[in-house]
Amino acid sequence: MAMVKDIDVRGMQHCETTALGVLLRHEGLDLSEPMLFGLGSGLSFIYWDSKSMGFPFLGGRVKPFELTRNLAAVLGAELLVGETTSPRKAWQNVAALLDAGRPVGLQLDSYHLDYFSTKVHFGGHVVAMYGYDEQHAYLVDTEPQGSAVSTSLASLAMARAERGPMTARHRSFTITAPAGLPSPEDRVVPAIRTCAEAFLNPPIANLGHRGIEKAAKLLPTWLRRSDDPREDLPRAALLMEKAGTGGALFRNLYRDFLAECAELVDSDHLRTGHRLYTEAASLWTQVAALVAAAGESGDTEDLVRAGSLLHDLSRIERDAMRALSML
Repeated sequence: MAMVKDIDVRGMQHCETTALGVLLRHEGLDLSEPMLFGLGSGLSFIYWDSKSMGFPFLGGRVKPFELTRNLAAVLGAELLVGETTSPRKAWQNVAALLDAGRPVGLQLDSYHLDYFSTKVHFGGHVVAMYGYDEQHAYLVDTEPQGSAVSTSLASLAMARAERGPMTARHRSFTITAPAGLPSPEDRVVPAIRTCAEAFLNPPIANLGHRGIEKAAKLLPTWLRRSDDPREDLPRAALLMEKAGTGGALFRNLYRDFLAECAELVDSDHLRTGHRLYTEAASLWTQVAALVAAAGESGDTEDLVRAGSLLHDLSRIERDAMRALSML
């Protein structure tokens, strides 16, 4: 049995930033969730569809764990990552750290966790673990999932061992904050520019502003694309607004990050980016509402209107990121 002392079990909206918040607060560094997300250059966009998928997926952030790597790099923090194919070694990696009084981040498949009411496989889920006893693991998850939660050690082992899309090999990690942090301006400007450049220059048409434009063209076909529109479209809308995105497909978080940055850095480019992301966040929430309405009514007109908003969003976000890339 081990229980890390003085853990702040505050859950946030998004899983990876929640876990990072727990680990960094234990290191004496307390950052807001928008700041964690933004310093990790977390914002992105992906439109993903393939024959093997039941329905297209819209994603609003970089791939799992990239945010953590980006954040550690911009903070100058030491990120130690353990991965193994051995369940026994995986448990030893985690238990040794907890026994030494350190909380640990874990990437796993949320499907197996006892406290998850919605049983869907998602191999990119991240939690912070701060203790265990003979039967249970004690975790911090998002605020909607309950913040301080527990799951059986058997379920945790299954969640960590799961293979499939977005999974990692029993990944565990710790972060050690540097003794002297760089000034806020020195941290936020590189993070914003990294995010903007990736968004403006996507390697494939499914990503960044080009991905939003692709979604604008394809969204009006979604009623035909789905075998069960009354199920698929409201679920897609729910994923955009509620499923750990902070609302508006992560745009609310990035808007709030830019607002925090504008108090640290005096820049017209930054103020322009913040104004445009404030507009974009509002439009994404409208898109989600139209997608949900189309699923319930079967009316293509709602999807046509959503597609029109996405055309606008592709331009607005491109203009925002162009301004932010000039910081």
